[in-house]
Amino acid sequence: MEQETAILIADLSGYTALTETHGAFSAADLVDKYLEITNASLVGDSRLHQAIGDEVFIVSSAPDYLLSTAIMLLHNAVNQPNFLQVHGALHYGKVLVRNGNYFGEAINLTSRMASHAKANTFLCSEEFLSLLSNEHLSKMQSKGKFSFKNVSEEKEVFELLVEKPDYFRIDPICRMIVHLEIDSISHPVEPDLFFCSHQCLKLYQDKNSKNS
Repeated sequence: MEQETAILIADLSGYTALTETHGAFSAADLVDKYLEITNASLVGDSRLHQAIGDEVFIVSSAPDYLLSTAIMLLHNAVNQPNFLQVHGALHYGKVLVRNGNYFGEAINLTSRMASHAKANTFLCSEEFLSLLSNEHLSKMQSKGKFSFKNVSEEKEVFELLVEKPDYFRIDPICRMIVHLEIDSISHPVEPDLFFCSHQCLKLYQDKNSKNS
């Protein structure tokens, strides 16, 4: 049967870079941690429907619950040492539910939007935003209208803005979150560069020596 559903699709920013740098075992461990963080971020009746690789698909009956889940997911990710940033999309629309699976244009649009989201942000559709009962739950900024593949009309999208902590940095090699207060490795010359490990620092130095 078809039903109106709030949809969240999110994945990890920099997952490919991390896999190439630290290997498949570290990538698999990170996905396990991602699922733990995701389940700890669910609000109200939000439910993790499916996880494929580093992508999670969450559904809820209420946009407010799902927005709170998205905010929790962003906060929990950046506060997790040696983790990656999350990015994704939020949408509300009609879906077909059959044998426990979800089908429909609303899911396709959410997926397209998620692929356009920058690290540590969620893009939100106008349909989703219009149904929020608490407009002050978070700050949303319009990013204008976009054309998405296999979507007939342009869609205005809004960006979910969540402040990053002061100790938050990104390893330029593996894209992992670096907490300055926890085992961060600083560059010996460039004061604004920090790394998750001596391995990434060496890779950065080797790369720049070849380019110089």
